[in-house]
Amino acid sequence: MPALKFDILKKDSKTGARLGIMHLPHGDVETPVFMPVGTLGTVKTLTPEELKEEVKTSLILGNTYHLFLRPGMEIMKKAGGLHAFMHWDRNILTDSGGFQVFSLGALRKITEEGVEFRSHLSGEKKFLSPEKSVEVQNIIGSDIMMAFDECAPYGSSYEYVKNSMERTTRWETRCKEFHKNTEKQALFGIVQGGFFKDLRKKSVEDLVKLDFPGYAIGGISVGEPKEEFLDILRYTAPLLPEEKPRYLMGVGTPDYLIEAVIAGVDMCDCVLPTRIARNGTAFSKYGKLVIRNAEFAEDFRPIEETCDCYTCRNYTRAYIRHLIKCNEVLGARLLSIHNLRFLERLMEDMREAIKEDRLLEFRDEFYKNYGIESE
Repeated sequence: MPALKFDILKKDSKTGARLGIMHLPHGDVETPVFMPVGTLGTVKTLTPEELKEEVKTSLILGNTYHLFLRPGMEIMKKAGGLHAFMHWDRNILTDSGGFQVFSLGALRKITEEGVEFRSHLSGEKKFLSPEKSVEVQNIIGSDIMMAFDECAPYGSSYEYVKNSMERTTRWETRCKEFHKNTEKQALFGIVQGGFFKDLRKKSVEDLVKLDFPGYAIGGISVGEPKEEFLDILRYTAPLLPEEKPRYLMGVGTPDYLIEAVIAGVDMCDCVLPTRIARNGTAFSKYGKLVIRNAEFAEDFRPIEETCDCYTCRNYTRAYIRHLIKCNEVLGARLLSIHNLRFLERLMEDMREAIKEDRLLEFRDEFYKNYGIESE
């Protein structure tokens, strides 16, 4: 049996949105889904129990590049893989390491064989090839793995993006050929092509021939204007095989998540909810609240009255502000729980809206409350 089976339960009649379920080795995942990011084998400041019981997440993301550097694969092997190492009995997706390697800029050298780079920690020379990326992810033991790709920087020339996309296709072909553990780990292909529609189309056509069990849209949400993001998202998502899960990488604001689901995306991830939590900012249905601001010093309401998370059930804005101002780690923990639960509830609400064929109405109401104009 393959590691992943995907069932589409309902399609929205007015948009590209789908309600589905992914059957994976560590349990079922309802889609559309948001994945909290656990870069180094932990979603920052949260325990696995909090992720399961308070955030109610079934799938998290681990980072191949960072885990490759530390703790390293010898320790990961001895631990029995990342699930055992971090005490997490639900599903894990790992990225390929490509995005982090390519973001190193002058510290890396690209060849057809792979990428030689210097560790951002020690300066030591390292090498990642398509085969090495798959090998590392095999040791990590993630339920969903990503093929090794190059994410071309925003603003790159047509010629650069074309060469990069074609090399990515060759690399992903090598990943598919090297990966043997298909009954335990599903390997997704990643569509590249920058902001050139003909290159996006060619990337999809080439990768679909390789018959990956799922596909990711890479190379957007990398600093471009929102209208360019939406244009490429809305163009690319419908090109992907309808019967397979679609993953939009690196998206975590409520409006981008909603637009992704409307376009037909099933999975998203981002570091944003925990990052802004550590800076003292909370999501709410009326927009972001900068809890560290003085206006909340005597505000004894929860962050959000209708939120069911542990933080909102037990603590006030004033107390959380006090913790943040005093640099107490509990403040970051409480805001992280809330922000992640906020996005999980957003996905739950969208799943219900798809089920009832009212996703556009849900979007309009959410945007009105949040203070966003519909695109």
